Amino acid sequence: MSQAARGSRLLDLTLEHLAALVAHDTRNPPRRIDTEGIIAYVAAVLRPSFRVEVRDHGAGSVSIFAMRGRPRILFNFHLDTVPDAPGWHRDPLRLHVAEDRAYGLGACDVKGAAAAMLAACELAGGDAALLFTTDEEANDARGVAAFLAEGPRFELAVVAEPTGCRAVLAHRGIASVDLRFRGRAGHAARASSRRENALHRAVGWSARALAFADSLDEASFDGLSGFRFNIGRIEGGIKANVVAPEAYVRFGFRPLPGQSIETLLRSFRELVADEELLAFEPSFIGPPLPANPTTAAESFARAREAAEALGLPLGEPVDFWTEASLFSQAGWPALVFGPGDIAQAHAANEWVTLEQLEKAAEHYRRILGG
Repeated sequence: MSQAARGSRLLDLTLEHLAALVAHDTRNPPRRIDTEGIIAYVAAVLRPSFRVEVRDHGAGSVSIFAMRGRPRILFNFHLDTVPDAPGWHRDPLRLHVAEDRAYGLGACDVKGAAAAMLAACELAGGDAALLFTTDEEANDARGVAAFLAEGPRFELAVVAEPTGCRAVLAHRGIASVDLRFRGRAGHAARASSRRENALHRAVGWSARALAFADSLDEASFDGLSGFRFNIGRIEGGIKANVVAPEAYVRFGFRPLPGQSIETLLRSFRELVADEELLAFEPSFIGPPLPANPTTAAESFARAREAAEALGLPLGEPVDFWTEASLFSQAGWPALVFGPGDIAQAHAANEWVTLEQLEKAAEHYRRILGG
């Protein structure tokens, strides 16, 4: 450890584990993750104190479920990272500790949280249930989905994401959709070309969709307000004097807790006539937290009670999405908690403060200790 890393045994052990976790390349994509590497490392740290089950779900999705004693809480961590962004000043796969920060790919999102938990498990006995997955950054939650379908149920799920070591009880959902519009190819000089152009139909839908999104801006939930909507891509056409036979639009939106994604998808679909549309295909849907629109207030209250019982300071709702909503969708009380700030996640020279790492590890050790 560098001189800056010296401190408590808990922090030193956290940094040792974080250095090992960062050194394993788990960039997603390309999703070259198997049961060796980081999975073998985490499993070895937990054995023999924990009963450890490793499962390969295919396509680079591997999970570890580890349990000790008879726990009531499940802690969830994803071990995959995004690809390293341009602009790194040092090797992103080598932990660098300088002054009060630890730098490395995934140090903030969320290998720092995983390292803090591994350190806490080594220094504290007590009951514990841990789920590590490797597919969160691909929006392909096979590991969590498989666990919810086949694993044991617990009273609470605590999902690691950078929240400044505060319990976040609510966040937005996310949906991504692909649309394909049909047109009638031909010369742009013909009288009907303006109505038959697939790009014109796509642009017309876009205008109506933006107006609909604007109409939802008065909605709010516990400090979150407004509706997030974005058209990410519009493609199609050949040249200025040729009527576009097809057009493609990719859009996304982020609903508030209490807003139904299914209802919103239906509303966006109804903004275009059947004869103008070739396809309307959601590519990813992640519910808000809490997930059930009809019981959002009740679920929020249950998660708040759980956070207070655990002695976790409460944080504000956030705009980013997490897999805590998948547990909520399955009927679990769920909250988000972890060291670091989302502003450092997915960025060049990603970092987390040593204070945040130690604070997270202390919370984990205290909870595990009863």
